[in-house]
Amino acid sequence: MSLLAEVRQADRQLTKRIAAGASPRLHRVLSAVEEMAEGTKLWCGAAGVLAWKGGRRGRTAAAAGVASVAVAQLVSNGVCKGLVDRRRPPKEWIPHDEVDDRPDSSSFPSGHTAAAVAFTAAVARTWPLAGALCAIPAGVVAVERVQSGAHYPSDVAAGAAIGLAAAWFVRRVPRLVRKRMTAAVLP
Repeated sequence: MSLLAEVRQADRQLTKRIAAGASPRLHRVLSAVEEMAEGTKLWCGAAGVLAWKGGRRGRTAAAAGVASVAVAQLVSNGVCKGLVDRRRPPKEWIPHDEVDDRPDSSSFPSGHTAAAVAFTAAVARTWPLAGALCAIPAGVVAVERVQSGAHYPSDVAAGAAIGLAAAWFVRRVPRLVRKRMTAAVLP
């Protein structure tokens, strides 16, 4: 069996299991957190709280988080979804009505997960405790994307990878720019 076939099989099994495994109460919690994360509202709100209450460290963490979300959204929704036209999981796999309320765009990758992981990873670098607290809703968002039938687990994994890369990129770019500018000024 090829690696791609194995990923598809795992996607199918995990999607069905996760979609069917949530109790009604857990389903409501997952949906509520996803609704807050829709359009990056949750991450912008968290950035506002960090900047307001966290002093200089909070402002630094908030700026890095928001910049990382912007990069992750550009890559996941602006580039990858245009390059990879993957259908959402079949409705027959999802045993609840939330499957009717999902986007028509490509399933690959999960932009919600990319934003959640990007924000969390960027914040954690500057303020580990705040990052740990952000990891809770980020994890909930990732699970909800599969549970709702909006994404396959591999879409979520790709979104997470994009989020990590975005946070790394945002952290590294200022250093690279300073290094290049110093090299240009000092022959």
